[in-house]
Amino acid sequence: MRDFHSPGRSPVLATNGICATSHPLAAKVAIDILNNGGNAMDAAIAGAVLLGIAEPQMTGIGGDCFVLYTRPGDDAVRALNGSGRAPAAASAADLRARGLTSVPLTGPEAVTIPTAMAAFAHLSETEGKLGLDALLAPTIRYADEGIPVAPRVAFDWPEAAKCLHPGARDHYLIDGKVPKAGQIFRAPGQAEVLRRVARDGIKAFYEGEVAEDMVAALKALGGVHELSDFAAAAPIESTPVSGAYKRAELVEHPPNGQGATAILMLNILSHFDIASLDPMGAERAHLEAEAAKLAYDARNRFLADPDYTTRLDYMLAPETAARLAALIDPKKAMAAAAPLTEAVHKDTIYITVVDRDRMAVSLIYSIFHGFGSGIASDKFGILLQNRGAGFTLQECHPNEMAGGKRPMHTIIPAMLRQGRTLMPFGVMGGAYQPNGHARVVSNMVDFGMDPQAAIDAPRAFSDAGTMKVERGYSNAVRAALADLGHKVEIPDGPIGGGQAILIREDGVLEGGSDPRKDGIALGY
Repeated sequence: MRDFHSPGRSPVLATNGICATSHPLAAKVAIDILNNGGNAMDAAIAGAVLLGIAEPQMTGIGGDCFVLYTRPGDDAVRALNGSGRAPAAASAADLRARGLTSVPLTGPEAVTIPTAMAAFAHLSETEGKLGLDALLAPTIRYADEGIPVAPRVAFDWPEAAKCLHPGARDHYLIDGKVPKAGQIFRAPGQAEVLRRVARDGIKAFYEGEVAEDMVAALKALGGVHELSDFAAAAPIESTPVSGAYKRAELVEHPPNGQGATAILMLNILSHFDIASLDPMGAERAHLEAEAAKLAYDARNRFLADPDYTTRLDYMLAPETAARLAALIDPKKAMAAAAPLTEAVHKDTIYITVVDRDRMAVSLIYSIFHGFGSGIASDKFGILLQNRGAGFTLQECHPNEMAGGKRPMHTIIPAMLRQGRTLMPFGVMGGAYQPNGHARVVSNMVDFGMDPQAAIDAPRAFSDAGTMKVERGYSNAVRAALADLGHKVEIPDGPIGGGQAILIREDGVLEGGSDPRKDGIALGY
């Protein structure tokens, strides 16, 4: 139980259903969908699409998604990959010939075909109850009428908006200026796109005037995208990967997401007695940082498009984790794993919903960097992701850019099993996400925290040679980490965000939502 003398959040307890996400209006829309006869998949889709208007710097219909879900009365976790492919004419060799060593973050080269909308349509048809038109209706209304800019969104907007191309500035600034908290943000062009999809089906997004608008914006900047690339967009069904950590099992989305990295990290940490340590102490933070360096190095070597990923079984093998754990010195920080050119960043939304029939959905949805590529279509203002920056230009690498190929993705939904309990959860934060998953699992398994406490707890992340340590840690911990050889800094913003819903053995739902974001867990 939390200390009620101190600021904080209690877990949300309910029996009929809960949604936890990063914006209150999206949580409310999801609960409304449940009350109107929809199931957890309907609610998650409706809430996710709205987040593209509520948090436009984080996500939108020009992005990608990954989804894990269960069906009522069925414990099997299913996976859907809603990530997009590079256009058919994309070529790493062409970029290398131009003297580039990485994919430009804000150029058309970074734009892969947005596939979240195709995934939402597929899931609505195969798993939902209400139909896509009903799920898009709340976002159409809010996009027309507008949403007040929330405080965390206002905090992110100024830095993220620096990448916006001139045409995109017309759609994502208000009178040419970055909006402040409380100002009303509207997206009438996107409302029109969603009206067409609601009326005519998903082809209205990937064919005809809407697709022509996106292709024209990309071609004007030198992009090699064609209408045929958009018409071919489709999600793929996948088989989750999983790994045990003590009495729990972590279920992750398979590549091209980086979920296997979280499993490997926990496999490494299982060789240390984490439960005996101070959960907020330097020793635990050090071991976690060292495990992350090793797990992320494996990610950079092996993970890519599912058709190109190599040695996944080796990455997840217990023997691999044992060999890596032996490299960790509890008294000294190792050098950072050799960085590759893949871009990583922090801008993503996560939504989870569990309904009265205990269907559970874990959904993550992103345009990658803040405001993605910064490129928006002229007429409708669809902001296009820069997921292609997740490719490497290194020749013969599994994740080398190529036409029709999916890049390695940082976004990962998860589910945690402990005996008969199940918890859909996610931790946003770009590269941090596997570390965040491992942290939440360890907080619960090793230290008995509830979902809200596990999300609230302070975070640290060793990335690119610097260990970012949130202000929630004491100065004594930071000093101890520096003595171990870490280059320590306090990040300007918090590390990531997260949500979770625990389906308890007594039938009660227990939801948590990260105070690092504007959102809530909401139940009924």
